Formats: sequence, structure tokens, C-alpha cells
Amino acid sequence: MVHPPGFADHSALLKHELAYCLGQMKLVSALPVLQSVLENLDEDPMVRHEAAEAIGAISSPDFKAVLTKYLTDPNRSVRETCEIALAKIEWDNSEEGRQHLVSKESSDQTPAYTSIDPAPPCSKLLSGQPRPDDLSESSIASLRATLLDISVPLFQRYRAYVCTPQHRTPAAVDALAAGFSDDSALFKHEIAFVFGQLLSAHSVPSLLNVLQDASESDMVRHEAAEALGGIATPEVLPHLKEWMTREDSPRVVRESCQVAIDMWEYENSGQFQYANGLESVRVEATPA
Repeated sequence: MVHPPGFADHSALLKHELAYCLGQMKLVSALPVLQSVLENLDEDPMVRHEAAEAIGAISSPDFKAVLTKYLTDPNRSVRETCEIALAKIEWDNSEEGRQHLVSKESSDQTPAYTSIDPAPPCSKLLSGQPRPDDLSESSIASLRATLLDISVPLFQRYRAYVCTPQHRTPAAVDALAAGFSDDSALFKHEIAFVFGQLLSAHSVPSLLNVLQDASESDMVRHEAAEALGGIATPEVLPHLKEWMTREDSPRVVRESCQVAIDMWEYENSGQFQYANGLESVRVEATPA
């Protein structure tokens, strides 16, 4: 199979982003390419993980067997991603999932976040914005408990973290940040991604701790760097510059900091939108 040129690149970050975009575009025609990326054991695990997640985002039941095959993959992040992607496909094709899709397509509300998440929000938030009682301390505490409970299936923990940022409070941010104590790199990198969507300055200290932790997974540090670039508060820039140039900084961290600095500069320039490449690709991919 001939891959798109981007997947022949040496940059794991670029290939990871390409796989992410293919999933967000929900291109069924991209599934064979994503399958081949997942099946390539010589590929960077971060790229293989993103290919599996993209297969879940596209959500074709025909590719469940592919994901099932890699539930025993040597790499934990790949295994866990396949587990979550399978659960997402099952949910998307359940009665609740189909009803949610119909409701979302008929709604005139603008969603707070437009990305396709690896898991849907918890059931009580499927209908839209949280109710006042969902913002209570007890509600946040309940979500936090689910988020941190390693005995709960990973898909359910993901549903809790998708719910938590809907509250947009310091308590919700703290609940998410507690997830950085988990031993799953996949789980921690998704929390950093959510912080990048939430854009709360309250998350900056936690994200900086992740970026500066040389013992942390490159995948997690990469996501923390890009989240910091999007939040774009003054204190993050020196740290991004430091890790972009340090000799001991892994390549994916250096490149992510370079991207994050670019994001930081755009956010502080007063321009309307940063690098809306995905929308451009969608337009180009739309048949005439």
C-alpha cells in the first residue's frame, strides 16, 4: 500500500498529527492507510496509537477485528487505545449512541468543543450543557473519583474526563490534573489534550510540571507543550523556549515546543485563529 507522503516523514509528531486529522475528518477512505500504520510495528508507538484512535473516531464496525488484533500489542499505549476505540465503536452503534447522533445533528446549539473525542461524555451531559446541580462540589468529586479509579474500565474513565471540563471551574481543572498521577501515559496525554481545549490558566502549573519531567513519556510531554502554547500566558514562553533548544530534549518534545511557541505568538498577536489547517483540508477533500 502506498502511504500519503506525510507518513513517510521522519517526524513522529507530523505523522501523529496526520493520523489525528484523518480521524477528525471521518474519512472512511483513510481506514486502510490507518490500518497499515497501526500494523507497522516499526512505527513510533505514538503514531500507531493515533492511527488506532483515528480508526475509533471514524467508527466503522468493519474495522473492529483490526483493533481487536492489537489488544495484546507489546506497547501499552497502543493496547489501551485499541481497547478504547473498540468501546467507542460499540457505543456509537448502540441505541444511546445512535440517539445522541440524531440529537446532535438536529441541534442548533454550537458545541463548546468540535473535536471527535475518543469517548463520549458521561450520559447526563449528552444532551448539552451541564445543569446547575452538575456544577456542585459533589458532582465534581464524583467525576474525579471515576477519573482516578483504576478498577473502572478505561472507556468509562475517559467518559468522566470528557465530562469534567464542561464545568470550566478550578475544581474541575484540579480534578483533571490529579489524573497526571496515573501510570498510563495514554491517559495522561489525553488529560493534557483536554487542558489544551479548556485553555484555563489554572492548569498551567500542572502542565509545566509534566513538560519539565524528563522521566515522563514523550507522548505526555508533547501534549503538555502544545496545551501550554494554546493557553499562551506569559510565564509559559521561557519554558517552551528552553525545551525547544535543550540538547537532552527528545525530538518530539522539541518539535512540540516549536509548534507551541508558534501557537503562543499567534494567541498573543490578536489574530483571529491559529493554523486552521484541518478545516482547509476538509474543504479540499469535499467533492465538487
